[in-house]
Amino acid sequence: MALARSQLLSARAPTGVWTGELSSSALSTATAVCALAVVARAAPAGMPHFAAHVSEGLAWLTAHPSADGGWGDTVASSSNLSTTALAWAAFGAVPDADAKYRAAVERAEAWLIRCAGGLDAAQLARAIIQRYGRDRTFSVPILTLCALAGRLGPGRAAWRWVLPLPFELAACPRRWFAALRLPVVSYALPALIAIGQARHHHRPTRNPFTRLLRALTRARTLDVLAEIQPASGGFLEATPLTSFVVMSLAGSGQANHPVTRKGVEFLLASARPDGSWPIDTNLATWVTTLAVNALGTELPREERPAIRAWLLAQQYQGEHPYTQAAPGGWAWTDLPGGVPDADDTAGALLALRTLGQDDDQVHKAAIAGVRWLLDLQNRDGGIPTFCRGWGHLPFDRSSPDLTAHAVRAWTAWRDDLPPAQQRRVRNALAKAARYLARTQRPDGAWLPLWFGNQHAPDEANPTYGTAKVLTAMGDLDAREFPEIGPLLRRGAEWLMAAQNQAGGWSGARAGPVSIEETALAVEALAIVAKSTGGGTFGESLPQALERGTGWLLEQVESGAWKQPAPIGFYFAKLWYFERLYPMIFTVAALARVASLPMARASSP
Repeated sequence: MALARSQLLSARAPTGVWTGELSSSALSTATAVCALAVVARAAPAGMPHFAAHVSEGLAWLTAHPSADGGWGDTVASSSNLSTTALAWAAFGAVPDADAKYRAAVERAEAWLIRCAGGLDAAQLARAIIQRYGRDRTFSVPILTLCALAGRLGPGRAAWRWVLPLPFELAACPRRWFAALRLPVVSYALPALIAIGQARHHHRPTRNPFTRLLRALTRARTLDVLAEIQPASGGFLEATPLTSFVVMSLAGSGQANHPVTRKGVEFLLASARPDGSWPIDTNLATWVTTLAVNALGTELPREERPAIRAWLLAQQYQGEHPYTQAAPGGWAWTDLPGGVPDADDTAGALLALRTLGQDDDQVHKAAIAGVRWLLDLQNRDGGIPTFCRGWGHLPFDRSSPDLTAHAVRAWTAWRDDLPPAQQRRVRNALAKAARYLARTQRPDGAWLPLWFGNQHAPDEANPTYGTAKVLTAMGDLDAREFPEIGPLLRRGAEWLMAAQNQAGGWSGARAGPVSIEETALAVEALAIVAKSTGGGTFGESLPQALERGTGWLLEQVESGAWKQPAPIGFYFAKLWYFERLYPMIFTVAALARVASLPMARASSP
């Protein structure tokens, strides 16, 4: 355990906080290559050429396919339709790349034929749209890239396969957006505008009224796009989203637009030395709060003030221009492309509590953060990611893991809040408990939103979701919330039943074991043991804890505990792994186990 803590502490950046490292992404690399290629093709006056970045990106893709000829989102991911189609299209976007990289292109085509039934535009479009259903947030950008790369046929005909997006709605007041039921998620407004304009440019609707409306709102919606673009040029600090915006604008006569230029600058600055791009720049705020909460009192006291000051500086003090979120929240990164969200706000509140020294500045920040989460709670009692009331599409809905994290943050600060806010927290906790009761599956598990497992049914991760909810329930007083008792028992029983013979966990039963999922399960079961005394479960709980802890310790001793698994979602069915996740989760789990009375009693 001392070794794990020491190595996590040594993983900090020179600034004293944790930056982490996101996996290189074939999907991000393909979208960046295509965006730069489309801009270079337009070649406006004064626009530099990107031959080196494009060539290095294609070389990286050629060197990192899966064994079956397709591409997964990370080098540890299975091939999937979206990433393989995007990578294949990237070669088509670059002059002569099909011939230069013929072997890689032919293997990708063979994979697509097996998966989609053929390379015909209709077959590809049907397969991609089916993968995402009614949510157009990712299916339409993929098909837009394929059209711009020439993979859906020549000229105007290619755009018949790209579903139109109503970009004109972006000219409406943004407070209307939730009621308008847009066909994309709340954080995809840049894609709605840019891709919608590209589709309108290449294949405008035959409806004369809609056609006129879109022509009249084109300039205004471009202004909106410029208003919400961060100083870095990267929307959400995300390579794919920024790439889709850049290629759509450049491909529709806007290659010299300021949004395009700033987006290109972001892409060039985000490229890695090996020619790849990550899914996002970093998760510095997120991994720092996770690390602080994992280390707890073991974080050196003299180093806490600097981390505390850094975290306080990340809290948004004004309305966010992108989502119009109120002040008080935190994003996943300290970079300008971040947007305040529920998971990171809850994590920051817990970290501030862990860091101690609750002076006036910290207390005011906590009150504002708690209020931000309270105002985000949906009518169903659950917590969404970014915006209240956007329940039309799955990634905007309430989620058990986010709700559980908010419960922990509210509980941590509850006794230090003004009386009126304490009453709001009490009501919010009751609503959250009812939401968690409704969303528990019949088998006892909960499903998360932002984490999955590529080997599990429906690529869900009930291990992550169940562990996070059990962790939160351990913070609630069963006398005040008696309804959590049966929920906790069923969740713990599911988690124990999901443990494999060796003592580890996967995202669901019978999958390959990972460090992250095992650590999350061990931490959750340790919390259950502490909050219930363990008597409810007989010998099954201590035995599961002993086996899980033993498996983790073996991984630490062998050095295998630093091997990350692609369990993170950037968006639905789009994977990443983070270098620090296995380290942070392992330290948190071992610390929880060490705090149990039976562990202390057995310590030398």
